[in-house]
Amino acid sequence: MDLQYWHWLVFGMILIIAELFVPSFTIFWFGLGALAVGGLLWVVPALGLTAQLLLWALFSALLTAFWFLVMKPRMTDKTRAGMSREALLGETGQVIREPEGDRRGTVRFSKPLLGSDEWSFICDEPVRVGDRVQIRDVSGNTLIVATKNK
Repeated sequence: MDLQYWHWLVFGMILIIAELFVPSFTIFWFGLGALAVGGLLWVVPALGLTAQLLLWALFSALLTAFWFLVMKPRMTDKTRAGMSREALLGETGQVIREPEGDRRGTVRFSKPLLGSDEWSFICDEPVRVGDRVQIRDVSGNTLIVATKNK
């Protein structure tokens, strides 16, 4: 059997299109591997069938491993957007503006919580800029905090 470069290109496109119907996001990498073999076969037409299959398996495995080990972990959402109130309780932040009278204070967190790294807060205890506070409750868009015990 003599496979031409365009056979691999068609096979790769079929696999990539098949990914639309099978939501695993792994068939895509096998399709890209087939496209890579098709491109390589276009440049080096003397490759035998065994070498082509070996290269396809190698390219597919490397691309799949690259996706799962390198790219996918980098794409995870590191914010706490969409998480529930319970996920906020106990988080610690630093006061950047003291509450005065009816004006609420502002606390900043090192990691964004529910999409924002700065929140308004109220506290029963006096706090100053630079103090560490811990979330005790949530009331609407305002955090209820207490000073963090050292």
